[in-house]
Amino acid sequence: MGTVFSFTVHDPTAETGPALRRIVRRLHRIDEVFSTYRPTSDISRLGRGELTLVQCDPEVAEVLERCRETADETDGWFTDHPGGRLDPSGWVKGWAVEEASRSLRAAGSARHSVGGGGDVQTCGGPWRIGVADPLSPGGLAAVVTGHDLAVATSGVAERGAHIIDPHTGRPAEGMLSLTLVGRHLARTDAWATAAFAMGPGRALDRVERRPGTEALAVLADGTRRWTSGLPRHLAPSVPSAAGPARWRLPPTG
Repeated sequence: MGTVFSFTVHDPTAETGPALRRIVRRLHRIDEVFSTYRPTSDISRLGRGELTLVQCDPEVAEVLERCRETADETDGWFTDHPGGRLDPSGWVKGWAVEEASRSLRAAGSARHSVGGGGDVQTCGGPWRIGVADPLSPGGLAAVVTGHDLAVATSGVAERGAHIIDPHTGRPAEGMLSLTLVGRHLARTDAWATAAFAMGPGRALDRVERRPGTEALAVLADGTRRWTSGLPRHLAPSVPSAAGPARWRLPPTG
């Protein structure tokens, strides 16, 4: 999927090693089916018209159905055809991470995190999850803390202006990054992509009305905006010799 996955397990048992090996095999299989970086993947061949949907792995139809559901939820701001090309990566990456976490749960782990491409699904806790600052390489815009969290960031820092506004066909503007905090990464990640495409005003309004989800936006001019419930997810800042940490936010956004 053109990215790196990582695992942190704080309660390993004899089942953990075999479970991780099964998960890695499963992730490689998901990559074989869904990666747009592989010309031989089912998704690449379906997009070129070399396969029909019924000829693809059965999970392709399931994933495309979840993409259609998310497109409906977001009034078309989420799409599995960004730039006019079949690419359900906006759902697949978060889904793969979330599935890996479920597999670790099934193997008996009650405290772990799984990360993929900068997005994280945690189990148990408490966890501290750094949110990258798009204006300061290696720095943090915030630190999210809590139990059983999904944290997903969409932005331009790593891959440039790659998120397309599906209504105009042009790269989305107005934000450098948008981080969503929820419970289930597949949906949270898909919504982060859609909300980034919406632009800051519409995005924060929509997330504010979405139960169980909070947002932190870093705008193009460096200004930060957030939903009303975000501060309860933030770790307290720790003063240093250089002054207060950057992730301290005022009471309201």
